[in-house]
Amino acid sequence: MKPIFLALALIASAVHAAEDPDSTPCDGIENDKQTLECASYNKTTAAQLLNDNYQSLQERLASLYGSAPSELADITARLKDAQQKWEKLRDADCAIETFPAVSGSKAYAIAQNDCLARMSDERSEFLESIGQE
Repeated sequence: MKPIFLALALIASAVHAAEDPDSTPCDGIENDKQTLECASYNKTTAAQLLNDNYQSLQERLASLYGSAPSELADITARLKDAQQKWEKLRDADCAIETFPAVSGSKAYAIAQNDCLARMSDERSEFLESIGQE
């Protein structure tokens, strides 16, 4: 009898999760596997937001400097250079932050994903603030 109730509970949970578009892997974390899935989800979500904000900034700059092609080229080159340098700094800082964890372990993956997500969120906010009127 217990297996039937367990199966029904799992089906109900799956249906509920499918019906709830705001549901994330970070809901109801109970074990290390779920923690890793949440950290991975947060990293992916933060990376997408960072990409979106970078693209939005490029559009704002094109709008602001579209009538001055040389200035637009200059600021676009500076933005690209700054982003590449930030990525190197992010990777170096995350290497320090994850140092105690053994590479390849769940703890390492969680710490790495958390670091990348946090730093990407911070960078997203910075990029979003540039060129706002």
